[in-house]
Amino acid sequence: MPNQPTHRGSEWLSKGGLRPTRQRVALASLLVGDGQDRHVTAESLFALAKQQGEQVSLATVYNTLRAFCDAGLMREVTVDGSRSYFDTNTHDHPHFYWEDEQRLTDAPADQFRISGLPEVPKGARLSSVSVVMRLRKSTS
Repeated sequence: MPNQPTHRGSEWLSKGGLRPTRQRVALASLLVGDGQDRHVTAESLFALAKQQGEQVSLATVYNTLRAFCDAGLMREVTVDGSRSYFDTNTHDHPHFYWEDEQRLTDAPADQFRISGLPEVPKGARLSSVSVVMRLRKSTS
């Protein structure tokens, strides 16, 4: 029986039309190998890959995450101008950003309502709406 995380990672790459290089399969297996969605930064995925004994550079992780996004396998969620997270759940959904922990999690989409959006400028079309709610621990 094939290694389940590796098999899932290879299938995931196939859905995006990406060639299954050794490094792509290794990173894809870490991202989707257990069947769960996750939010990662390039740095956190790099650290996890190193912990698992993968020979991969941080630049390769960045380039691979970009390729996964370009293939529609992941979405980039920008929290501020200098910090991006990569989400394996590509459906539209809101996020919580836990400022104290620098952690991104899904917010309950079934509780989220948008009552209206501004009119889109002429010659443009709305491609997506990204909602990140920033949270801090309460002092009370």
